Amino acid sequence: MTEAIPAATLVLFRDSGTVPELLFVERSKAMVFAGGALVFPGGRIDPGDRALALELGGEPEDMAARIGAIRETIEEVGLPIGLPPMPDATFAELRAALHRGETIGAALRDLDLALDPAQLVPFARWLPSHAPARIFDTRFYLAQASLDGPEAVVDDTENVRVFWSSAQGVLDDADAGRVRIIFPTRRNLERLAQFESFAAAAAHAAAHEIRAVTPWVEQRDGEDHLCIPDDLGYPITSEPIGDVMRG
Repeated sequence: MTEAIPAATLVLFRDSGTVPELLFVERSKAMVFAGGALVFPGGRIDPGDRALALELGGEPEDMAARIGAIRETIEEVGLPIGLPPMPDATFAELRAALHRGETIGAALRDLDLALDPAQLVPFARWLPSHAPARIFDTRFYLAQASLDGPEAVVDDTENVRVFWSSAQGVLDDADAGRVRIIFPTRRNLERLAQFESFAAAAAHAAAHEIRAVTPWVEQRDGEDHLCIPDDLGYPITSEPIGDVMRG
């Protein structure tokens, strides 16, 4: 198995009606991983995330992933998650510093800001094993976006579109062929579509063990299926291999 790349993803909720909306980005078709697919904001955990994690304490891998998810969300979509209230100009300075390549720890210190990783709720961890695709060991977190906060913006580098939608809305669009979603995104959307609020999703996450999900191929009803464990809160745990979109 190729060595996995540690990564983190943030599922942002906006409870604006009867069904919560989630924030999605559409990957550029030129990207090697999940090109043209809809995903949640996120990316690799970098050395600066790990350095700040050691300063903040807690379980190092989890803390670095929380920091990475917050940083990537700031960089990719311009939303201040895990941060105290601040003037728009201050947040713009923080985002600009990250885009210049400053570590998140240094950028926060320069602006006298403190991070609050506890705003993130652990939800899942996925560790696919298929080759030759690039393999990510991705931790998924939930967080709630403010209804009166800034609008999400697209970074126009790795991603070409950013928008809010219900989980079921994206599943319906994928089934109709209007958008593309990879296997882990589909399974997570099916799970997220069960909840009528951020609080309900967070409670469900807290009630289930989080361990690495490594899909496997198994024959069911005479057909190969890509399968995941059935005790981690996912309502659908297999899909015919011919229907699967992988990263």
